[in-house]
Formats: sequence, C-alpha cells, structure tokens
Amino acid sequence: MRSRYSAYVKHAFDHLGRTLSTEQRKDYSTEDARRWSEKSEWLGLTILRTEKGGPADSEGLVEFAARFRSEGEEHEHLETALFTREAGNWVYAGQLPQRGATVRRETPKIGRNDPCPCGSGKKYKKCCGSAA
Repeated sequence: MRSRYSAYVKHAFDHLGRTLSTEQRKDYSTEDARRWSEKSEWLGLTILRTEKGGPADSEGLVEFAARFRSEGEEHEHLETALFTREAGNWVYAGQLPQRGATVRRETPKIGRNDPCPCGSGKKYKKCCGSAA
C-alpha cells in the first residue's frame, strides 16, 4: 500500500499499473490516475489496520486513510484495500465497501402487493416474500 501511495506522490504511473491485479488492470486509466495525482497535493498516509498479508499468505487487506489537498480543500480518502499475490507479487485487487456506506439498489424495490418476480402469478407477499 505504501508503494502505491508513493507512486501517486511521485507520479509513477507505470508502477500503479503494474501493481494492479489482472482484473483491476482492465479498468485502469493512466490518464485518469495522472490527472488526479497531478492536481492533488499529497499530505500523508495512515495505515489504520492490516489483516494477513504475511510471507505465507496469498491475500491480505489494508485499511488506510490518504490525505490530500485538491482545489484548495483538504480531503481524506478512506479505504479497505484488498491485495492478492499474482506471480509471487502483491497486487491491488479492489476494495471492501466502507462500513455504514450507503448501498444503492440497482432495481426498484418490490412491494408486498406487487406481482412476484419469479413469475408465479401470486403477490410477492404470498410467494417469495413470505416469511414461511
């Protein structure tokens, strides 16, 4: 985690790309990373906790706070980052949702009196929504 933070500070975008998992690399944009890194003044990294990530582990997590200033305002980025090993190297594999974070529903909520989405023809409350 420290090396990735340092890469943002030093604008080492190749390192950022190399330290992403194969899956994360699919969405990586060097240009987006460059824009964010160069418009920010990096103020510090605090490691809040770690789990696993030792020499014998194949995965680990790092909860951290990265402070930065952008457009004259100070910000703090909080994240619980997941790391895995690929070809023996630690790579960033994504993040866990923040505790207490708002979860957005992708589909409309099904009402109790709405038709059941399973297609039974019954009301949701009498079918899949029953507490039976």
